[in-house]
Amino acid sequence: MTDNEARTEERRLPRVKPATDIIEREDGFYIYVDMPGVAKSELVIDLNEDELKVSGKAEYALPEGQKLGHVEFGGGEYFRSFTVSHIVDKEKIKATLKDGVLELYLPRLERVQPRKIEIQAG
Repeated sequence: MTDNEARTEERRLPRVKPATDIIEREDGFYIYVDMPGVAKSELVIDLNEDELKVSGKAEYALPEGQKLGHVEFGGGEYFRSFTVSHIVDKEKIKATLKDGVLELYLPRLERVQPRKIEIQAG
């Protein structure tokens, strides 16, 4: 394998659809996305209208002086998208990354409580 072939192979990361669990609770939805090896700095979460996109990259550096021969274990590019329901408060979505698992919290919109409307004298 030439150096050029090794560099080309090194740049080509497999694209992976990460394993995901979605749990509905009274207060909202919890999405758990398995993203081992992804650092916070390599994680991107975008919300565009009703689409929530999650992407991240996991790369493992080779020790100095070593060349990549063949890889089946290691880094990858993760991508997943979700449709966000109209009952979710999009302004309050939170994300936490811990031990290779991304937790997204999508809270429900607060329900408007019924109230009496005061009638003004005309």
